[in-house]
Amino acid sequence: MSLRILIVDDSPIIRSVIEKNIKLAELPVTECMHAGNGQEALNQLDGEWVDLALVDINMPVMNGVELIEKMKQDDLLKTIPVIVASTEGSQTRIDALKELGIAGYLRKPFTPEQFKEQITQVLELNDAA
Repeated sequence: MSLRILIVDDSPIIRSVIEKNIKLAELPVTECMHAGNGQEALNQLDGEWVDLALVDINMPVMNGVELIEKMKQDDLLKTIPVIVASTEGSQTRIDALKELGIAGYLRKPFTPEQFKEQITQVLELNDAA
């Protein structure tokens, strides 16, 4: 199994850190795509399939919540699991995101181990991954 992951965060540095965590977690990822906001993510998803989207909440143009809402309105995009990776950690916010249908939540900063555990659980990968 080879995975394609879309990393959506307004910070190029954070996107690079997340991609580095993917490599350190030794997940079977063949491609990491990057988007700086929700609109860029939707534009990429219009022509590309991904197995997982890692989404920040607070971004310009279109924030993570708006992106998730738009994805859930599309018959194809709603099947893509979304893990929110954010510094925001209030349980109220996390519960609201879960009601929107997110598959997981990672609080920044996170370790490669936490990252691997969350992705493995969400994508139901076996330990060989």
